[in-house]
Amino acid sequence: MQIYLHPTAIVSADSNIGKGTKVWVNVQIREQANIGRNCTLSKDVYIDKAVCIGNNCKIQNSVSIYQGVTLEDDVFIGPNASFNNDKIPRAFNTDWQITPTVVKRGASIGTNATIICGIIIGEYAMVAAGSVVTKDIQPYTLVVGNPAREVAKIDKAGNIVSMMK
Repeated sequence: MQIYLHPTAIVSADSNIGKGTKVWVNVQIREQANIGRNCTLSKDVYIDKAVCIGNNCKIQNSVSIYQGVTLEDDVFIGPNASFNNDKIPRAFNTDWQITPTVVKRGASIGTNATIICGIIIGEYAMVAAGSVVTKDIQPYTLVVGNPAREVAKIDKAGNIVSMMK
């Protein structure tokens, strides 16, 4: 299957998109972005310059993924989830630095979650809707709240294996 690009998508000729990927309404993909095979980029998604997205990722409506963010294979990002890439954001700072964030294989980030830059979200971890993630998340862990806190160990499918104290 070839790539599907909706007519309203704006895609840099300098980006790389894998076979089978679907790019929907009003998506923008910037230069040097690398998007894997069989991904879905839903309505109003923004992929910044040099972002790396693995294979089989699903990014739902109104998500912006900024430079410095890496999504490994099989990652799910729910609608309106938010990433940042600057620890000290200021409109007048001309010397800002990108702080990398990595979302590991199979992780899932819920609707309206906020991911603060400079962290690693472990393999198959799950971030509950509305959570604010301020520190690394261990693999196979469910986090909830603001700030996000570990509440359970989960399996690959997201089922609770054991509650945490």
